[in-house]
Amino acid sequence: MQKKVKVKPNSKQQKIEEQTDGSLTVYLKSPPVDGKANEELIKLLADKFDVPKSYIRIKSGLSSRQKLIEIDRDI
Repeated sequence: MQKKVKVKPNSKQQKIEEQTDGSLTVYLKSPPVDGKANEELIKLLADKFDVPKSYIRIKSGLSSRQKLIEIDRDI
């Protein structure tokens, strides 16, 4: 499964909002430095979709706010 994700780093609170088009807006506390925001994003998505962190990959947008995430749900 693939999801489009818009990331908002340095937010006051962590949350995930699902948009009407099926994409996600994810608010992260971490700054976009040294991959910290990406690590927090993967952890939050793993919790939301109830999969191990290793099942989530950032396919594109590693250093961008717009990302394409792949979630492997085949267990």
